[in-house]
Amino acid sequence: MPTFNYIARDAGGERKDGTVDAADQRAALLRLQQMGCTPLSLTQATGPSAKSTSPAARFKFKFSTGQKIQMKPRAMLLFTRELADLLSSGMTLGRALHTQAKRDSDPVCATIIPRLRDEVVQGSALSDALRIYPDSFPKLYVSMVRAGEASGALGEALQGLCNHYERVQAARGKVITAMLYPAIVLGVGVLSVVGLMVFIIPKFSTIFDELGGTMPLPTRILMGISGAMIQYGWLMLLALGGAGIAFQRYLKTPAGQKWKDARMLKMPVVCKITQANAFAHFARTLETLIRNGVPILKALTISEETVGNSIIAEEIADARNRVTDGSSIAGPLAAGGVFPPLLTDMLAVGEETGDLPGALSQIARRYDEELDFSIKILTTVLEPVLILGIALIIGFVAISMLMAVFDLTSGLGV
Repeated sequence: MPTFNYIARDAGGERKDGTVDAADQRAALLRLQQMGCTPLSLTQATGPSAKSTSPAARFKFKFSTGQKIQMKPRAMLLFTRELADLLSSGMTLGRALHTQAKRDSDPVCATIIPRLRDEVVQGSALSDALRIYPDSFPKLYVSMVRAGEASGALGEALQGLCNHYERVQAARGKVITAMLYPAIVLGVGVLSVVGLMVFIIPKFSTIFDELGGTMPLPTRILMGISGAMIQYGWLMLLALGGAGIAFQRYLKTPAGQKWKDARMLKMPVVCKITQANAFAHFARTLETLIRNGVPILKALTISEETVGNSIIAEEIADARNRVTDGSSIAGPLAAGGVFPPLLTDMLAVGEETGDLPGALSQIARRYDEELDFSIKILTTVLEPVLILGIALIIGFVAISMLMAVFDLTSGLGV
């Protein structure tokens, strides 16, 4: 039977080194758990697994370490929900992480969770361990966990994080769902027009050339566009692709992000969606942080980084600079003119009554409702506008063809 060398900590937190005989690694972990130990390291002393790593495996390990390790949002939410449930059942943090690490999961989780377990078992706080993976656990997450550790209510803090991210994903899903149907309509319309210009119009052009005569101006314009698309279509695609990539990279720069966010706040209908989503996210984030004991200035800093719009983030930063810890935040937010009076007035009432988290919860609910209403308006307006635009283009094509046919048939005396 194989022998495994282990390093573990017993129930009292003391380190223990030793060996255990077991049929396989899973059985060895079970033996250690029955002994009341939390394993830190487990290696097989004899057998095939004790052999040195092959060159291919070493190359694969070195190659993979250069890649960014990031847990997907859904996986992060599942991890948080399970950890909160395990802690609520009375399980210790180290054992809860060990339980999650034993489960079969995707490669990213199989890398992150055992590392978190090892850090916690070795004496690190969970909030410090989470900072190893900033791409998976943002500052909001780490701050909430740190506040939960300080207050002795880590399970409740994790539960609050679950509720927060579920609401954020629900709001994002509403926007994506609302834009899905217009995107499909636009895509089908563009493909239909391209198909007409590339495959149908050239056939009519050949017939018109054989019949001779002068075609109407709209028909000549249509034929010119069709010929250009056939002859230079590949060049147009390359130019559009290059322009799209360049524009996308520009939007990732601070100046491009600011330009985009400013345009989003000025476009009709779209500005309502952008503002409602940003204000709801700001209120929900700030409420979650304050309710879990994060200081107001730190909470404003995190809200600034997660609000999702650079213009509104700058306004939050200016307000934070005007706020001293423990003072009113409604006045500084109202002074900039970006936050609406309704939001700042509700904040002021929450500060006067001593229930700022409750006021922020009401604000988030209010702007969630406004977000739903604005999305319905956008879809109601956008769908007929897209359909009308596509109908006008196809109508122009049909009328141009019919005008040429009528001119040629009248010239032939038909």
